[in-house]
Amino acid sequence: MLQSTIIFFLFLGPLVFFHELGHFLFARFFGVRVEVFSLGFGPKLLRKKWGDTEYTISLIPLGGYVKMYGDNPLNREEVPQDQRKYAYTYKSKWAKFWIVFGGPLANFILAFVIYFGLVSFGEKVPRAVFGEVKKETLLYDKGFRTADVITKINEKTIFGVDDLNLIDHKIKNISILRNGKKIVLDYQNTAQSFATEYSKVQNFSLRAPIVKSAEGSLYYISATKDINYSFAYENVESAFLDTKTIFLTKINQPLSEVKNLIKVVGDFSKIKLGAETKKMTSDTSSLDEVLFKEKFFLNDLAVDNVALSSPADQAGLQKGDFIISVNDNKLSSFLMMKSIIQNSKTQVKVDVFRKGKILTKTLKPIEKNGQKIIGVTSSILFFPMMVESQSEGFSTALLKAYVRTKDGIVKTFNGFKKLIMGDVSLKQIGGPLTIASVASDSLSVSLAMFFRLMALISINLGLINLFPVPVLDGGHIVMLLVETINRGPLSKNVLLRLQQVGVSLLFLLMFVAIFNDITRFF
Repeated sequence: MLQSTIIFFLFLGPLVFFHELGHFLFARFFGVRVEVFSLGFGPKLLRKKWGDTEYTISLIPLGGYVKMYGDNPLNREEVPQDQRKYAYTYKSKWAKFWIVFGGPLANFILAFVIYFGLVSFGEKVPRAVFGEVKKETLLYDKGFRTADVITKINEKTIFGVDDLNLIDHKIKNISILRNGKKIVLDYQNTAQSFATEYSKVQNFSLRAPIVKSAEGSLYYISATKDINYSFAYENVESAFLDTKTIFLTKINQPLSEVKNLIKVVGDFSKIKLGAETKKMTSDTSSLDEVLFKEKFFLNDLAVDNVALSSPADQAGLQKGDFIISVNDNKLSSFLMMKSIIQNSKTQVKVDVFRKGKILTKTLKPIEKNGQKIIGVTSSILFFPMMVESQSEGFSTALLKAYVRTKDGIVKTFNGFKKLIMGDVSLKQIGGPLTIASVASDSLSVSLAMFFRLMALISINLGLINLFPVPVLDGGHIVMLLVETINRGPLSKNVLLRLQQVGVSLLFLLMFVAIFNDITRFF
């Protein structure tokens, strides 16, 4: 909880600071006296005065404000004659526009700077890869398969999974990379439909192409004799359907060393492999069957640990056993085993391979946190899902940062339009808890994902403040436009009512966001 709170402040702080800095710098440029520059609202925790301005950090960190001298149009006449040159209300409409627009503009500039930095120095983000695509799904009918990597949508390059958020139009085709081959698939549908289908398979983790022999030795499995280290097990499985051939090379390291190595460098080419490669050929359609026939087992079906006094412990399962079937269903993954157990009514029959023999055990799963378990953990080793871009030159980085910022603004604007038109549910609105959660999650993935999210939220903050709602920056800009058409300031009565409407709408938006947070997390 403490860690998430700290991450939340580190995430939101720069967004609020740059927004208010935009107002501040334009106010000073046009000669307006700034009385308070505050990060946060409510009681002031820290304060320091330099010149005419008091800089403060306040208790409630959900925003900030810049208090300018003479900024209340209701008290316009109370400003002394000799001080009016420093007052906001006595500045030209052009000056007022830039002072108001300076906050959102700063957010857009911040997003551009973040994107420029990411492109310039390179970034590490999750690949836009498909998880398990089952035969009965729409994605399978459209031609997608497990482990396909998205490279383009409508000729727009997709580098990482986060780029999918910037697709906001009708999709015509999707380019993928399958087992090293480029394929273009026809997909005549909306981006929203694709996002919905993709989200169903996105969180599936691909497995490392590592299997174990019956004796416990590790082998690297590949689709060709010359190993392609960018292939996950699912890629090899897919390639086998075409070639009917696989290659196994012994790994000269224990599993613990392999795990540590991959955790540090994320590069399977660093694994120490033996000189000899074993070739296996079969006409069967299942790679799992070929491996089982030759007494090789998927690494994730190997028992890594048995919990003390658990159903598995009581039934006599041991570390190193290979779980090959549950309730007579041959297993192709540890996740499949968990699914079968979860859907079982009472006892389950588990077949394990141990020292050349198949043993059958009967277990009664127990329920823990809403999940049925038998008390075993897997030796699974996941395939790294991250991809790292190369740093770009200055001019290329400028262009790519501009395109990303523009796409982010367009995508966010269209998202708000759908929200207003009722095409998207109000449940999609998130409050501080949602922001804290996604910020923490993004940082756990990579620093690049954290900054990518920060850039996108900065754009969101800039656009939200441009809504034509009184008390927001957009509301002030609309009032300036009305005053220009009206050829004079609005009456105090009208201004007071507009402020009341603006505050009411703002509180309503905050209520919806906080209510969604409460229902989502509690």
